[in-house]
Amino acid sequence: MATTGIVIIGRNERLRLERSLSAARTSACALIYVDSGSIDGSVDIAARLNVPVFELDSAKPYTAARARNAGLNYLIEHTPEVELIQFVDGDCVLDPAWIDRARSFLLANENAAIVCGRLVEERPELSIYNRLCAMEWNALPGKMRACGGIFMIRREAFESVGGFNESLIAGEEPELCQRLRERGWTIHQLSERMATHDAAITRFSQWWRRSVRAGHAYAQGASLHRNSPEKPWRKEVRRNWFWGVILPVISVSLAWPTFGFSLLLLLLFPAWMVRIARERERTHDDPWQDAYVYAAFCMLGKIPQALGQILYWSRLVRKQPATLIEYKNQESRSATTHQLRIGYLINRYPTVSHSFIRRELAALRAMRCNVHTYSIRPPGEVVDPEDILEASRTRCLLAVGGMGLLGA
Repeated sequence: MATTGIVIIGRNERLRLERSLSAARTSACALIYVDSGSIDGSVDIAARLNVPVFELDSAKPYTAARARNAGLNYLIEHTPEVELIQFVDGDCVLDPAWIDRARSFLLANENAAIVCGRLVEERPELSIYNRLCAMEWNALPGKMRACGGIFMIRREAFESVGGFNESLIAGEEPELCQRLRERGWTIHQLSERMATHDAAITRFSQWWRRSVRAGHAYAQGASLHRNSPEKPWRKEVRRNWFWGVILPVISVSLAWPTFGFSLLLLLLFPAWMVRIARERERTHDDPWQDAYVYAAFCMLGKIPQALGQILYWSRLVRKQPATLIEYKNQESRSATTHQLRIGYLINRYPTVSHSFIRRELAALRAMRCNVHTYSIRPPGEVVDPEDILEASRTRCLLAVGGMGLLGA
């Protein structure tokens, strides 16, 4: 049997992480937990469960892609014979039978690079947003174009395309699948249960930011693969622009002189929503109430997704690195002193005269405080390596602009 390893990634998932790690430990696979700057005691939980921990360096932006690559590299270093890797997010709990099912499928299908199973939302009744996630996870079994973040992959396939693209703040899994399919590999969805997932999305603002991330991912993926014959994500990009920007702008601009025509244009929204709902009922056998809720949020989501695209192009023009857009419920953060989230706003930082601020920040980070530094103006000329590192961590507000602050 092929040697299997499990990579679990997380950031402030304390309330869910213990269950995720405990379930993975029962599989008798090589295991690594990769932490992306958690401040809620996640690292301590992993240590208490005797799970190896790899903490990402905070000097570089945190992304799920970077965490997964680091986890696989750790497994290869410490378990060189590993052939199959199961990726898991810290808010998911693997089904006890999944590892054996997935491993058997990959061993029986040589061209299969990735296999995933049914992901079940743990608390769909908690909010309408969790309910939407439950419908999103309900993928049809068979060969597919892309998968989510929970899947098992063949190491040979992963290494053949160079792993995840760490520049992506979202959508790294579909982008990986695109490169795999271009190399002749296949992606598969099984009907068997793979894991339970706890989205913990309870507020509209969380759903909105998640949609902004999706739009950012569409724009970045389409840009990265603009020369691909398949033109991936091109359709999603066009739809976001049409429904999220062009049609609303035209409708509003024509409202005063030709109100009737403007109203007619706006009626395209419910008409298209009905089309999506009926398609959902036909393909997924959803109850009509769920199908129409799903369709309504699909249409509403075009607006934040369009904003996400604008954010991506704004950052690209300004030559600014993409930063993680977090949307998760931070209920796992406790109010203890060492878990405070602190922001420093300075007129110009760093400069050569700010060594005392740098020492203070270093002390707070040593206490595991979540510290963010903001400079109103660009930093001064610095040559000290530690000042250069501080400059890379600091966001310049005048350089970021309004759209940059939207994703801060």
